[in-house]
Amino acid sequence: MALTLFGYRYSIYTRIVRLVLYEKHLRATLVEVDPFAEGRDPSYLSLHPFGRVPVLTHGPFTLYETAVICRYLDEALPGPPLQPDDARDRARMGQVIQTADAYGYLPMVRGVYEHLVFRPAEGSIADRDVALRGLAQAGPVLDALEKVAAEGRILTTATLTLADLHLAAIIDAFTAAPEGAALLQARPALCNWWGWMSARPALSATAPGLPVRPLES
Repeated sequence: MALTLFGYRYSIYTRIVRLVLYEKHLRATLVEVDPFAEGRDPSYLSLHPFGRVPVLTHGPFTLYETAVICRYLDEALPGPPLQPDDARDRARMGQVIQTADAYGYLPMVRGVYEHLVFRPAEGSIADRDVALRGLAQAGPVLDALEKVAAEGRILTTATLTLADLHLAAIIDAFTAAPEGAALLQARPALCNWWGWMSARPALSATAPGLPVRPLES
């Protein structure tokens, strides 16, 4: 059955799914959906009742919510496994994903990346105060992730998991701002992880803003 990923080229969460597809060596077709466009296409709302991205279809089966999509791809389809066998390692993996979503995304992406990188590049109005608040709120998140990386279960350079890929899309955006990169540099275990993670071909292959094309091309 064919895989189709409905997403937005600038969406962090669309990129997370693309990273998983890449690392699993899975082929999918990308369909561009702008969740910020005026109006809602009824046909898309039939796939995602809240009109957000991403959505994955696998033949007649449809899924939304990024973490759920990624687990499905890992569990239902072939390719290198991206979840640990050990229950504690899997729990820590889930904790990293939840931490990134609940506490990291808003300050690090919508605060720092959007107002220090994306909006200036687009020539739109940026609010440095929002970015500064994002930097302040990102500190405790990075501290929590530093403890995880230092523990040695997850966010290591030994084994790739869904947590690495989920966090990578957020950290890549965050460190595009020099201020974000400086905060990361102050956390040695996390910085070591990012040096390994950022060198993976998947990061360049899924870089935001590239023309939408099938993942297999």
